[in-house]
Amino acid sequence: MDDIDSTAGKSRPLTPRQRARVQTVADIVRLGRQHLATDGAAALSLRAVARDLGVVSSAVYRYVESRDELLTLLLIDAFDELGDEVDAAVGEAPEGDHFGRFAALGRAVRTWALREPACYSLLFGSPVPGYNAPADRTTAPGTRVIVSLIGILESASRAGCLAAAGPSPQLPPTLAGNLAAIRKQFGLAMPEELVARGVLVWSSLFGAVSFEVFNQYGPDTFTAPAELFEHHLSVLAGVAGLPPAVG
Repeated sequence: MDDIDSTAGKSRPLTPRQRARVQTVADIVRLGRQHLATDGAAALSLRAVARDLGVVSSAVYRYVESRDELLTLLLIDAFDELGDEVDAAVGEAPEGDHFGRFAALGRAVRTWALREPACYSLLFGSPVPGYNAPADRTTAPGTRVIVSLIGILESASRAGCLAAAGPSPQLPPTLAGNLAAIRKQFGLAMPEELVARGVLVWSSLFGAVSFEVFNQYGPDTFTAPAELFEHHLSVLAGVAGLPPAVG
C-alpha cells in the first residue's frame, strides 16, 4: 500500500509505523465486525474490541477515538465491500446486456446481504440510537450501488432500450423538479419519468432484500426464496423499462 507525498505528488512506501497503524485499524475493524454480528450495533464497545485485540482500552483510542468513529469505519468498510462485489458482478455481464447487468447487481446485493446480515442491518436497518453518520465520509461509499444502477439504466436509455411499459401518472411540479435535479447531477439522458421509475426499482430491490434478511415473510411462506427474488428482478426490470432477458 502506498502513501501520497502531497508536496511532490509522488507515491512513497509507508513507513513501518504507518504500516503498523494501518494494520491495527484493520484489526479493529475486523474485530468490530465480529462484535457487530454477535452483539449488534447499539451494544458495540471499544473496550470489548480492545480486549480481543489484547491491549488496554486506552491504546485503542489512539487509533479509533470513539464508538461513533468505529461505527463510521464499519459503515465505510461494509459499503465498500458491497460496492466492490456489485461492481465485480456487473462487470462480468456484457455491456449490451442491460437486463443481465441489472440482474447481476440485484443478485450481488442479495448474496452479500444474506452472507453479512449484521453489516446489512447496520447499513439499511434501524438507525443506531445516538449515532449520526458523517455525510462527508459515508455518502460516496454509501451511494455506490445506486450509482451503478443509474449507470445501467442510463446505458440502456442511450442505446434506445429503456422505455416504460405503460403510461405513468403525471409528475407533480415539485417531484418533477427533484427528478430534473437528479438528471442534471448525473448528466442523464433518460427523462424524469424513467428516473422516477429507477428510484422505485432501487427502493423495491432493497425492500425485497430486507424482507428476506429480516425474515419479514415468515419462516414458511416461501420455500424457494431465490425463485421469488428472481421473479422480483424480472418484474422490477419491466418497471424500469429494461428489455427482458435474452434466451
